Amino acid sequence: MDQIFDILLNRRTIRNYSDKDIDDSLLKKILAAGLRTSTTGNMQVYSIIVTRDREKKKELLPLHFNQKMVTEAPVLLTFCADFNRFSKWCRLRKAEPGYDNFLSFMTAAIDALLVAQTVCIAAEASGLGICYLGTTTYMAHKIIEVLKLPRGVVPVTTITLGWPADIPDQVDRLPLEAVIHRETYHDYSAEDIERIYSEKEQRADSQQYIRENNKETLAQVFTDVRYKKDDNVYFSRMLLKVLEDQGFMNQ
Repeated sequence: MDQIFDILLNRRTIRNYSDKDIDDSLLKKILAAGLRTSTTGNMQVYSIIVTRDREKKKELLPLHFNQKMVTEAPVLLTFCADFNRFSKWCRLRKAEPGYDNFLSFMTAAIDALLVAQTVCIAAEASGLGICYLGTTTYMAHKIIEVLKLPRGVVPVTTITLGWPADIPDQVDRLPLEAVIHRETYHDYSAEDIERIYSEKEQRADSQQYIRENNKETLAQVFTDVRYKKDDNVYFSRMLLKVLEDQGFMNQ
């Protein structure tokens, strides 16, 4: 038990990978562990696309904003919300599926994210490193083309997987009190916010981000540079179009 806690409490995001490949038997074991993840109604409405081919990684590279881990990691895993398989099974068994709606997408997306996290834990317990790519939903429409995903399937997250070339410092996390609420939600006062974010804002790397981006506060780095409103609105529209095209907006 202590070993699992050590793995989780000391985990790091790995962006630099060695040239060592991942053995097929180890990868299969990790994926099999992932399939034991909790799932809505025991439906398992997700699919995992395993990408090892270098040329296919090159196709995916610009869709993940040219993050070098995409081609340097030996394995790329794309986790998809997938009602295609389940709906086909229903029809073959004289049952008419009613999963062409947003709620069903959310159900499948949650399933996919749960299995992704379990796969990450199993991989890290095996000595491998992972990096989560948040670019998947931004460029879902293009990833669908490259991976040939049919209607009823939408990519929701991607993980790079490989042997770490180095062990980077841990990134910061908010204190436990920032996210834990007892019995009911306790809304945050200005004093709470000041206390919760104080350590994060005072970190040397945070101060560096502020200077590099010519901002007054760390919050402005997030709102004005990293995750701008215009970008959020644009990618939201793109994702809603993907959900419509893939058959999840019939409500």
